[in-house]
Amino acid sequence: MKRDVLINYLDQYLDIASFAPIDRSSNGLVVGGPDREVKRVAFAVDACQKTFDLAIEAKSDLLIVHHGLFWGSPLPITKSHYNRVKTLLDNHLDLYAAHLPLDAHSEVGNNAVMARLLGLLQIEPFALYKGKTLGFKGVSAVSLDPASIAKTLGFLNPIILPFGKQEIRTIGIVSGGASDDVYAALDEGLDCFITGECEHQVYNDCLENKITLIAGGHYLSEVFGVQELAGHLKKNFGLETVFVANPTGL
Repeated sequence: MKRDVLINYLDQYLDIASFAPIDRSSNGLVVGGPDREVKRVAFAVDACQKTFDLAIEAKSDLLIVHHGLFWGSPLPITKSHYNRVKTLLDNHLDLYAAHLPLDAHSEVGNNAVMARLLGLLQIEPFALYKGKTLGFKGVSAVSLDPASIAKTLGFLNPIILPFGKQEIRTIGIVSGGASDDVYAALDEGLDCFITGECEHQVYNDCLENKITLIAGGHYLSEVFGVQELAGHLKKNFGLETVFVANPTGL
């Protein structure tokens, strides 16, 4: 498949352009030479040296990541950033980033995938960020507990603030560093809020307002989108895909 055809599809499917006003990340094709044939696409959470090395080892033509290389401000091409860019160029590995678009997407987004994995019903957009909703909320047909939720989502060492109902039915989800969105969950009277990171200041608000918060780690809460997108491209275009795991423990 021609790379530019694939990039155009991704830009439209993920609605990249609509997030430009609110996303610090430079999304879309951020490193790439002339158009060429793409056969194998690697997927990863983070754009970093180890991820690049593993994608090259897997003989990938294109790497799609959630956290890209460029975040709004100009960054000198020196030190580790120089090594990263040089690695991409020397090995003809193109790089595509999708940050907020891969959180908010209703089919392949991190939050929508987690909602489906938990078997939630009545899934709806949730948690407004600069005019766009990034998360999803839903209702479980059966009562859930924090430990089983964390296990289902593959959270290895979650932070759990178990201050809400013992039997959880209504859940809001926003991946990554979004613990402030627990206030949206409180406003909507949800039983539980799921995110990646847990900041200190939300502890007492969760305790006093009786809501359960589950933070599975920034990395582990954001493996879902790139993996789901890999399956989507494999199914629809017959591309070879590989997920490049580089867990940070954070």
